[in-house]
Amino acid sequence: MSSITQRIAQTVGIVGGKSPQELPWDPDNTRLPTRKELPKIEGAPDEAAWFWGKDDYIGRLNLLTPKRVKAAATEIKTGDLVPLNLPLNVPEQPAFNREKFVHKIKALAENIAYDDTYHLNTQSGTQWDGFRHFAHIATETFYNGTKGHDIMGPNANHNCSIHHWAEHGIAGRGVLLDYRSYAKANGINYDPYTSHAITFEELQKCGKAQGIDIRPESQGGDIKVGDILFIRSGFIESYHERSPEERTALALRPHAIGTDDKQKYAGVAQEDAVLDWLHDSYFSALVGDAPAFERWPTPEPYHLHEYILALWGMPLGEMWDLERLAAKCHETKRYFFFMTSAPANVPAGVSSHANATAIF
Repeated sequence: MSSITQRIAQTVGIVGGKSPQELPWDPDNTRLPTRKELPKIEGAPDEAAWFWGKDDYIGRLNLLTPKRVKAAATEIKTGDLVPLNLPLNVPEQPAFNREKFVHKIKALAENIAYDDTYHLNTQSGTQWDGFRHFAHIATETFYNGTKGHDIMGPNANHNCSIHHWAEHGIAGRGVLLDYRSYAKANGINYDPYTSHAITFEELQKCGKAQGIDIRPESQGGDIKVGDILFIRSGFIESYHERSPEERTALALRPHAIGTDDKQKYAGVAQEDAVLDWLHDSYFSALVGDAPAFERWPTPEPYHLHEYILALWGMPLGEMWDLERLAAKCHETKRYFFFMTSAPANVPAGVSSHANATAIF
């Protein structure tokens, strides 16, 4: 037995599926290593969790097994649909100097048949960050050992391409933490266009206010392996409250790498408690309504993106429209729901619009 599998065998319990000491891991396992239990992978950055197979490019989407999808479908009670996508032209001016969406209509035969064409940046609206989007910076390594030369250049290939997600599919149980409503109810006043930090402690309190214990099920909480986490920061609400001129000016604030970045957005805090929770809950994906999900810019020497995408292989959704979802959750007093998303099937693609729907 290799040193990796020996350490897994020593630290991990299992209910169902084959033992985690057998690699690749069985995605139907119900207890998997915590962040502190992760064994070191030779040649990989510290805290890499690349245990789903040598040629795996879907990461924690592996957790969306037929058993879990079938179980998640029991959340469908009324059949009410809640679309989670912004219009493709929202925001009119995307953040971080990204290109505006351009739509043109082409007449094939006047008054009889038409086509249309889109010119867009897949990071400009409701999106999934693919595994090619953000590397572990210190080692310039993307998920499961993918490098920049795999993405661009004469030896480019399909490692970590978004089409792998499309071929697998995304559907499972979603859980919303409506931090924006919790903050308003508790006198926490902040502007989503500033770098306000949403801490683990506050998310715990938010969950408690909603009747949810946000700890993983293995620790006695309500979060099940494979759940899809949604966090509402209030960015979309704030966006619609502002004039087009103000929105544009804020989106065009100077962008630079590091703490001097004038692009600032509220998001999840960069802290150990957050890292432990996001990892140990074994979410299959994370979703937010802000341009960066994490507090931006980061005041720490790391980004959550590095852990979420490159080290752990968790799809990361940004700029999702969670306004109607939050309203439906409050109306029904239900914060768990079924969710489905269809990423674009683009071989070699970096990211994708979400094409997502919640079903109650």
